[in-house]
Amino acid sequence: MGTLNLRKKLKKRKPEFKRQELHVKKSLKRTWRSPRGKQSKLRRHKKSRGSHPGPGYGSPRAARGLDALGYRLVRVFRIEDLDKIREPKEERVVIAASVGRKKRLDIIKAAEGKGIKVKNAK
Repeated sequence: MGTLNLRKKLKKRKPEFKRQELHVKKSLKRTWRSPRGKQSKLRRHKKSRGSHPGPGYGSPRAARGLDALGYRLVRVFRIEDLDKIREPKEERVVIAASVGRKKRLDIIKAAEGKGIKVKNAK
């Protein structure tokens, strides 16, 4: 799992992208929003004002779409959707939040029968 370690190493080097005026207004959330002000120094990429997110900060292509353990996640709504999984050793099932308890238990039993791991089995 060299790609996961590489992704972890690169994420440590990535700066924290702070929203403009986050320190001034308590009501602002920490999530990044692009600055739109006419004279905004952050929008104009002044060095002292912080970093902008860009394509250079992305994860390695081999690690994209993988969870922390290195599995590719497949979202499932019905039992028939378990047929989408081709390699159970590399993929995990995530049951959609809109699926009810009865159908969720049926999906979990069917996945156990096929040797597929379910990530959010409650």
